[in-house]
Amino acid sequence: MLRWIRQQLGFDPPHQSDTRTVYIANRFPQHGHYVPQRFADNRIISSKYTVWNFVPKNLFEQFRRIANFYFLIIFLVQLMIDTPTSPVTSGLPLFFVITVTAIKQGYEDWLRHKADNEVNGAPVFVVRSGSLVQTRSKNIRVGDIVRVAKDETFPVDLVLLSSDRAEGTCHITTTSLDGETNLKTHYSVPETLVSQSVSRLEALHAVLECQQPDADLYRFVGRITVTQQGEEIVRPLGPENLLLRGARLKNTKEIFGVAVYTGMESKMALNYKCKSQKRSAVEKSMNTFLLIYLGILLFEAILSTILKYAWQAENKWDEPFYNQKTEQERNSSQILKFISDFLAFLVLYNFIIPISLYVTVEMQKFLGSFFIGWDLDLYHEESDQMAQVNTSDLNEELGQVEYVFTDKTGTLTENEMLFRECSINGIKYQEINGKLVPEGMTDDSPDRSVSPLSREELLFLKAVSLCHTVQISYEQPGDGLGDPFSHANGFSSQMEYYASSPDEKALVEATKRMGVTFIGSHGETMEIKTFGKPEKFKLLHVLEFDANRRRMSVILQTPTGEKVLFTKGAESAILPFTTSGEINKTRVHVDEFALKGLRTLVVACRHFSVEEYEEVDQRLHKARTALQQREERLAEVFSFIEKDLELLGATGVEDKLQEKVQETIEALRLAGIKVWVLTGDKHETAVSVSLSCGHFHRTMNILELVQQKSDNECAEQLRQLARRIKEDHVIQHGLVVDGASLSLALRGHEKLFMEVCKNCSAVLCCRMAPLQKAKVVRLLKTSPEKPITLAIGDGANDVSMIQEAHVGIGIMGKEGRQAVQNSDYAIARFKFLSKLLLVHGHFYYIRIATLVQYFFYKNVCFITPQFLYQFFCLFSQQTLYDSVYLTLYNICFTSLPILVYSLFEQLVHPHVLQSKPVLYRDISKNSLLSFKTFLYWTLLGFCHAFVFFFGSYILMGEDTSLMGNGQMFGNWTFGTLVFTVMVITVTLKLALETHFWTWMNHFVTWGSIAFYFIFSLFYGGIIWPFLHTQDMYFVFVQLLSSGSAWFAIIIIIITCLFPDIIKKVFYRHLQPTSTQKSQMYSNRVAISDDFIALQPLSRAKNQLGKIRWKRIRVQSAQNMTLLKAGAEGRTIGNC
Repeated sequence: MLRWIRQQLGFDPPHQSDTRTVYIANRFPQHGHYVPQRFADNRIISSKYTVWNFVPKNLFEQFRRIANFYFLIIFLVQLMIDTPTSPVTSGLPLFFVITVTAIKQGYEDWLRHKADNEVNGAPVFVVRSGSLVQTRSKNIRVGDIVRVAKDETFPVDLVLLSSDRAEGTCHITTTSLDGETNLKTHYSVPETLVSQSVSRLEALHAVLECQQPDADLYRFVGRITVTQQGEEIVRPLGPENLLLRGARLKNTKEIFGVAVYTGMESKMALNYKCKSQKRSAVEKSMNTFLLIYLGILLFEAILSTILKYAWQAENKWDEPFYNQKTEQERNSSQILKFISDFLAFLVLYNFIIPISLYVTVEMQKFLGSFFIGWDLDLYHEESDQMAQVNTSDLNEELGQVEYVFTDKTGTLTENEMLFRECSINGIKYQEINGKLVPEGMTDDSPDRSVSPLSREELLFLKAVSLCHTVQISYEQPGDGLGDPFSHANGFSSQMEYYASSPDEKALVEATKRMGVTFIGSHGETMEIKTFGKPEKFKLLHVLEFDANRRRMSVILQTPTGEKVLFTKGAESAILPFTTSGEINKTRVHVDEFALKGLRTLVVACRHFSVEEYEEVDQRLHKARTALQQREERLAEVFSFIEKDLELLGATGVEDKLQEKVQETIEALRLAGIKVWVLTGDKHETAVSVSLSCGHFHRTMNILELVQQKSDNECAEQLRQLARRIKEDHVIQHGLVVDGASLSLALRGHEKLFMEVCKNCSAVLCCRMAPLQKAKVVRLLKTSPEKPITLAIGDGANDVSMIQEAHVGIGIMGKEGRQAVQNSDYAIARFKFLSKLLLVHGHFYYIRIATLVQYFFYKNVCFITPQFLYQFFCLFSQQTLYDSVYLTLYNICFTSLPILVYSLFEQLVHPHVLQSKPVLYRDISKNSLLSFKTFLYWTLLGFCHAFVFFFGSYILMGEDTSLMGNGQMFGNWTFGTLVFTVMVITVTLKLALETHFWTWMNHFVTWGSIAFYFIFSLFYGGIIWPFLHTQDMYFVFVQLLSSGSAWFAIIIIIITCLFPDIIKKVFYRHLQPTSTQKSQMYSNRVAISDDFIALQPLSRAKNQLGKIRWKRIRVQSAQNMTLLKAGAEGRTIGNC
């Protein structure tokens, strides 16, 4: 723990060298001078607090809030000096706020601790002392040999030693890391793959050297030295040998691997950002306003203190006969007296900054967050998942989003590929009823038992069914996996394909439907069935896919003994190397497929002579066994092999989009929100999906910043793009940038890159590493405009981006919960984002913006008469209001109406907000909390306060008798009259601002006024024995017994509110905003509405009950139709 703290502070660098040496099974050298390296343990820590630092750290974060710190100072002042009000008036609310907030944040962190403990306490098996021992995940050390079984998640970053397969391979899915649900193949080195048992692993003597922990998921450089019979054999290690923490083992019974990176040093953990406290734009505005009001407070306190001493310069006021000073008071320091008086005035006026504002905001956010989860429109019936709120502090930020950064795979798409079209020998084909039919023709071919295909068509299908790394799983009734070739004579319907690419799986399934079925591979043999006839091919070499070549190839030996290369890849990676075939026609067809939004692949082949193949085989062997510059040598050999190709054709595969993705992106665009897609996918795939989902329009001019090799080249390309945008300023532009080019652009050309991006309607970033996604978000966040950003994704590779953005949203995907756990909000589908922002975001923002402004307004109304009163009492610090009224004004008399308003108010009907996304622009850039609006509410508060005070003063001035018996009112009656007018006026002012009235609004509005009268009659009608003074005894009763006082109350209230009414009517009819126009439209919308957030709490609970009822009904297939019908008929009436 101490070492970890020192590392965090930078005093103890965890790694002193560039490489780490791992002794497999922790068999360290026996010589005396060896000093073992220190490595991190395997604990994952996502929590923010510990038992030891919770109190100080939480208090520090809470007192960073200006109001909390201010009230702490006021409380201390009240304790130290004699002030007009009791310390309880500040201390108790402060203690309440701090305690409630600490409990809330502590509970949220406890949930994170609980999740961490589940992960760290998960059972794992490790090889120790010659046996397989079960232990907890947190106890794994670097060098331990770990056993992982099928469908289990890797607990650490492992280098694969062996698997149950003879060839030493295993298959994994990396859904939680990069969002891909497809199978990836990983390999062990030949010297360790035979160690398939604990006894053999115990006899294994090997040392592994590799780089220090690195956040790049796709990079790993190392080597393993195996000692066999006294001879040391060195093998290189790459990403294909590394199994990353968080990935899941598939289609393999078990594997053994050695732990190389543990805990917070694993690649998954290194891609997590430290969870920081997010603050909304409204909270920042609130802090700014508090500073301004603090300035007003200090001004009033200083002015009052100066005027007090100016007044007391005359002896008759300095020491009147009824208030003689003591000897100690006469001899005390004038400076100390001045400071003491200043602090006393500060305490007297301190209510201008109400701590109850923070209490109300916390309650509003906490209670309001439930409405998102209760909204049936955000409930996904198929997966039975409701929207989830992890952080209620950012509700209003949903209404301020300017940029949306979204992942592609699993967020915009379902990651389900469907074969649509292909081009063979210059002819376009479609699949109709499982048959390959030329475009424009009907399905009239003979039965598939006899091959109806030409030589070119058959060769194309064979190439597609053999050029891949697809694996097959046969689920048998007994257990696990069957022998791939046991089904060769009778094809099993339980056969399932697993592929490293979704395209490969879709293509192999398509060729199977068309008559060429891939049966399986075993060792060096691949088998297919061509219309029922088995054929075996010998797999000689696999030329793996990489981002630079953008193609993959296999070299096979056909049943006739011929050596042939099949290759497939992107159009730009294949066509330049073809020398025969229908090249021009195929290029046209590929463009047509791309325009339809299909993912395209081009297929080609090359036939080798005996001499050519021998040279190819020798070159490949030399490159693959090279210890130095292995990647460069392999790339050179691959280029030598993949040339002089014969073009066979091209395929078009559709990546199934999630429902209503296109409509959602268009709605966001109309709302003024720019959408950026950040994906780890390759360039062509990402562009295809962007076109199909409407992110890129067909008419949009697509600009590219890809494959940049140097800083100068990147800068020049950026300048060219900037010039093109200026020249074609009328046309909409879209920008495509890849990860490598982005790194160069961010290194020294950020300003130029941002200029290009901001002038583009849509931006697509492909081949992005997780931390690069976060860097892009940070780049926008810190730009001069400081826009509000939102990131949405479904995988662990999106966590950094989600944490970096102002608002992070996790998609509840099929696998992996990292994104959801680290997000602020979680939804089941991307389509729900439009309602979350356009409706919930809109409502939350207008509610809390009004809440903040109204709170400042009513406290200006509250304290300004107190300040004015000092001019009439010689600045003696006499309070205008009774102490009970001072305490209860914000807590009881005016608190509930604004709280209920902030929970249920809606300016426009939710259906209108969704159908008119442009209304979202009205509230963008924190417009409702602009300085102009703030100034209006503040001046309104001062105006009303002057009317309250001087209206009452004029009424009572000149010794006016207001009682029936001729008696006059005293100062407490005067203060009570001002207070009564104030409570009624500020409550009615909020009523004027309320557009959406529920029974609860009526209850708290009129109930608050009634409660004030009842409480005042009760409080002033009894002599309370525990009170030191009985100043208010019978005061309120006397006030209400005067007809003149009632008349004054009515006149003052009308004087205050009538100008507001005139202003509202004038502006609504002569200069209506788009929101006000929509209000008139929304009044014509039918009452039927299922928007749960707008209903009273009793109805909301009823809606939640409906969701539970639905869960029961979903379990019954026969009731599904009734369930859907019930969902379509939801109305307010039956809610």
